Amino acid sequence: MISNGKTLVTGATGFVGAAVARALIARGDRVVLLARKDSPRGNIEGLDAEVVIGDLRDAASMEAALRGAEKLYHVAADYRLWAPDPQEIIAANRIGVGTIMNAALAQGVSRIVYTSSVATLKLNLEGRPVDETSPASPDQAIGAYKKSKTIAERLIEKMILERGLPAVIVNPSTPIGPRDIKPTPTGRLIVEAANGRMPGFVDTGLNLVHVEDVAAGHLAAMDKGRIGERYILGGQDAPLGEILGEIAGLVGRKPPRLKIPRAPLFPFAYAAEVLAQFTKKEPFATVDALRMAKYRMYFSSLKAERELGFTARPYREALADAIEWFRNRGMVG
Repeated sequence: MISNGKTLVTGATGFVGAAVARALIARGDRVVLLARKDSPRGNIEGLDAEVVIGDLRDAASMEAALRGAEKLYHVAADYRLWAPDPQEIIAANRIGVGTIMNAALAQGVSRIVYTSSVATLKLNLEGRPVDETSPASPDQAIGAYKKSKTIAERLIEKMILERGLPAVIVNPSTPIGPRDIKPTPTGRLIVEAANGRMPGFVDTGLNLVHVEDVAAGHLAAMDKGRIGERYILGGQDAPLGEILGEIAGLVGRKPPRLKIPRAPLFPFAYAAEVLAQFTKKEPFATVDALRMAKYRMYFSSLKAERELGFTARPYREALADAIEWFRNRGMVG
C-alpha cells in the first residue's frame, strides 16, 4: 500500500532502519529520513529521500521532523549490549520513545509502526519457542538493553491505551544480512566466526532472520497490523553450534567443535568489561550475554505469518548475504 503522504523513518542510518527505508522507497513511498547531525550516512547514500536532522531527545526537532507526516516508522534505538554506563542505554531508549511519540500525537500522525524487539519477551529454560503472549517486565529483563526495550514497549502500550496512540508494535528477532554497518553484536559474531576466530561456543540458540524480511514485515505491519498488537518478525531457530557450522561452510573453514561451559567464561567477561571501561570499546564477551546464553532464544512468528502475510527465507541465505557484504568491506578474509 503506497503512501501518498509523507512517511518518516527514524534510525535509517542504521541496520534495520536502512532496510525499512529502502523497502519503502522501492515501492514508491514519499520517504523522509531522520538522522542525527553526526550520524554516518553510508547506509542512506544515494537514496531518493529527504534527510532531516534531529535528535530523539529534543522535542522541538521531533515535532519539526514530523510536521506533515502521515506515517511514522520508529526504528531508531540504542542497541548496544554494553556501555560504560548502562543507564545511558536505558535513558536513550526510554526518553527517545516518549519524545517522538508525544510529537507524533501532537502532529496528528495517523499510523505508527514501532520497532521493539524480542528482548521484551520472557524466555523459558525448556527452549520452547516464545510467542507474543509472553511479555516480560523490566525486572525480568537481562541487561540494560533488554530492560530499556521492555520499558519503552510498556510505555508505547500505555500511550495506546490512554492516549489513543495509533501504533502497531513489531518485535524482530535477530536480523542479519547486508549493511550491518557498525556492526551489530550478531554481525560481530559472524565476522569473528568467518575469520576463524571462534574456536569454541556455548550451548545456546538463536532465531536468525534476514534484515530485508524484517523490513518487509514492517511494511506489512503498517498496512495490515492491528493497533495495539505486537508481531514477532523472526526466521528460523537454530543452535549456535549449527549456525557456526553454516558460517564455516560458507567461507570454506572447518566448523568449531569445542562446546564451552558458561561458568568458566564469566571471569573473562568481567575482565573484558573492566578493560572496556578504559578502552571505551564494547567487549566481545559480556556478562549479560553469558547470562542470556543460558536460554535458547527461540521465537514463533506464526501470528505475523497469519495476520500480516509475513514470510522469512532460510537463515543460511541471510548468513551468505551478510558474509558477502562484510567481505566486500574487507572485514572477512
